[in-house]
Amino acid sequence: MRMTAFEISNFARYQRIAPFYDLLDLPFEYGRYRKIRPQLFAGLSGLILDAGVGTGRNFPFYPAGARIVGIDLSPAMLARAARRRRSSAAAIDLVEMDVTRIALPDRHFDAAVATFLFCVLPDELQAPALRELKRVTKPGGVIRLLEYTRPRAALRRAVTRLWEPWVRWAYGAGFDRRTEEHVPEAGLRLVQSRFVLRDLIKIIEARSAE
Repeated sequence: MRMTAFEISNFARYQRIAPFYDLLDLPFEYGRYRKIRPQLFAGLSGLILDAGVGTGRNFPFYPAGARIVGIDLSPAMLARAARRRRSSAAAIDLVEMDVTRIALPDRHFDAAVATFLFCVLPDELQAPALRELKRVTKPGGVIRLLEYTRPRAALRRAVTRLWEPWVRWAYGAGFDRRTEEHVPEAGLRLVQSRFVLRDLIKIIEARSAE
C-alpha cells in the first residue's frame, strides 16, 4: 500500500534522525522518561503491542515473561532497537509497520502501549490509529498512551511554545494533540487520564467500549 504524504515525510524524518535520536533524547530520557516508563507497563502481561517502538527505550521496562511486538514506520529506528534486545526480560519481535494500518489479526494482543507516538500523529490520524489499536487488542484489553500535552502553568506553557519549532522539525511532534477527544470516536472508553510529570506528560488509558 502506498504511503500518504504524512507517512513519507515522517518516514524521511525518522530515517534521518535515527543515528542521533538517543543522543538528542538523552537528557530527557534520564531526567524524565526512565522514572515514568515503568508506569506504562504496570500490571500488564501476555502478548503486548508496543506501537511506535522507536529505538527500544521501553525494553528494560517490559514485564518479565511477556511477549512484545514492537512496530515502527522507520527501519533505521528498528535497527537501533534490535541492538537493545538484550536489555529486556521479555521476548521481542520488531516489525516495520504503520500504526494506522496494522497488518496483524483482530483481537490479537492482551494490551497495547504507545510512547510519545500520538503527539507525532496529526489530528486526522488520531482516531484511525486508536481504532487500529482497539481492533488488534482483545476485548477489555488495556491501551495505554504516554503523551506530552500543553501545560497549563504560564511559565511551562511559554517554554513549550519556544521549544515547539524545534520539536516539530526534529520529531514532527506537537503539544496540542487532542488524543483524549478521539478516544470515544474510536469506540474506546477512557479509563483514566493522569499527569505523571507535572502538567506536561500524562498517561491516557482506554479500553474497548464494547
